[in-house]
Amino acid sequence: MAAKTRRRGGIKVLLAIFLIAAALGCIPSRSKDETPAEPTPIEQEASREADEEQPVTLSAAEDADSESESEPVPAPEPAPEPEPAAAVEPEPEPAQDPVPAAAPERSPFDLSQVPEYSGSPVVAVNGNAPELTAADADGLTEYYSPLDSLGRCGVVMALVGPETMPTEERGSIGMVKPSGWHTVRYDDLVDGKYLYNRCHLIAYQLTGENANTRNLVTGTRYMNMEGMLSYENDVADYVERTGSHVIFRAEPVFEGDELVCRGVHLEALSYEDGGAGLSYNVFCYNVQPGVGIDYATGDSWRTAPEPAPEPEPEPAEDPAASDEVTYILNVNTNKFHLPGCSSVKQMSEKNKREFTGTREEAIARGFDPCKRCNP
Repeated sequence: MAAKTRRRGGIKVLLAIFLIAAALGCIPSRSKDETPAEPTPIEQEASREADEEQPVTLSAAEDADSESESEPVPAPEPAPEPEPAAAVEPEPEPAQDPVPAAAPERSPFDLSQVPEYSGSPVVAVNGNAPELTAADADGLTEYYSPLDSLGRCGVVMALVGPETMPTEERGSIGMVKPSGWHTVRYDDLVDGKYLYNRCHLIAYQLTGENANTRNLVTGTRYMNMEGMLSYENDVADYVERTGSHVIFRAEPVFEGDELVCRGVHLEALSYEDGGAGLSYNVFCYNVQPGVGIDYATGDSWRTAPEPAPEPEPEPAEDPAASDEVTYILNVNTNKFHLPGCSSVKQMSEKNKREFTGTREEAIARGFDPCKRCNP
């Protein structure tokens, strides 16, 4: 190592002398055309020393080439093919109440066609002849008018037949609040205690429409049971008996902006025979004897005097065994029926009771005879 250091020192001294001599003009310059002279031994030694001290560097490109030659770059893996998207089934449209394109046009019912209520729950209109025709059944299955801006029902129609009748018991409708609805009771004045019922314009027994808001109005118990029911039963009985169809139309009749209808206009016409088998045209009064009604709001008040205490009934005589009959009691309506009465088939099991005794005994127990089977 010391010898090498001394040699480098000598070379540096010689280089310094050479440079000084060149600066003083001792070394002749060379023209461009002259052939370069061979380097002196001193110059060769200096060049070799310089080469030994300089580290060898590669350009970025050379370095990259070197690495690429020594280590092959793996080919990029092919991108996985996307899985096909699962087919999305369209969601079914929500079921809508059956409404044809349009109902047969007719002017609204005019209350002036009927007299004021005078004790009968129903009055005939147009001599009991319906304005319905076979053409009204064209394209008709069921029709329920949309509610108006006050939430009131309008005209409803149906071509009632065996295929439209329900096959299961009616469900609850307590969640529906028709226009003008109030929950109020008059225990001594109303059969069933509650003044108002949710009255089906087209009875459940005809089309199976249960909680359809376009088919339920605020109606008195009196109108529902004493007015509309027997006419609805007539349609059901005809269809069950003949297997034929009946054009049925119901229209709640309002005055102005009142929320409770003054009554319901009912019409029916047997379809296949043009009304020969069944036809009617009636108006059912939405009243309750002994109760006043504000039809604008549904408010009500008692008009009948408070009832006097009823005397105790005298004990009935023992009837003869031959007078005893088996009746079906409806503990909800407080009516009794013969077992074969069509109303018994429509009666809920929870309201049905069997009773064996005389007609007088059934009445004494607080039950009224059915007006259809007249037990």
